Amino acid sequence: MSHAKSHTALIWKVFAFLSLITIVEVFLGIVKPPALNLTQVLGTSILNWIFLILTLVKAYGIAWYFMHLKDEKTWLRRSIVWPVVFLIAYLAFFLLYEGDAAGIIDQEWTRWTYN
Repeated sequence: MSHAKSHTALIWKVFAFLSLITIVEVFLGIVKPPALNLTQVLGTSILNWIFLILTLVKAYGIAWYFMHLKDEKTWLRRSIVWPVVFLIAYLAFFLLYEGDAAGIIDQEWTRWTYN
């Protein structure tokens, strides 16, 4: 019986943690503080970086608890988690950097075609 209670308590703690992160994300998405939204770092706003980091934290938490990675051996956890983290970080950087470049090209194209 205590084994089931401990899992129930753990599920509620994880639920609270993930809910807190989601509430922070929604709040920041609605408010969009100008200091975070208008300040550029590495090609995008600090607000976008916050969203990206919080989303990665949520994904890691879900994998850690609900996919039972915390009970696996260290080498297996690392072989699953680290490639995913690096792939997501690479894709995020690539999309943010190239998205900015596409915006610049679009601005130049508009300037050339309408002048």
